[in-house]
Amino acid sequence: MTYMVYIDQYGQLEIMGQGARETILTPPLCRAARGLLDWTQTDLAERAAVSRSTIRDYEGRHHDIHRATEAQLRLAFEEGGVKFVEIEGAGTGLCLPDTAG
Repeated sequence: MTYMVYIDQYGQLEIMGQGARETILTPPLCRAARGLLDWTQTDLAERAAVSRSTIRDYEGRHHDIHRATEAQLRLAFEEGGVKFVEIEGAGTGLCLPDTAG
């Protein structure tokens, strides 16, 4: 399973392994990923097998999440179709693959 796609300054894609770079799912990225999928906090909680309050408190910046919880959230997003991409000079971004065509 791919951990992350990295896009360099020239727009070239590079597949990164799990040990290559640590991705941090920030509260804004979590909200953005839910928005891309049109998921509520409850939808994400069910798909990631975590409590809704964990997501609510994390997105509200009341506390950080454990590494394992981050992995569960990211896996749920990835299974939903979200791709995490690292863009050189800009940080981590999100996209949905183009399914048209």
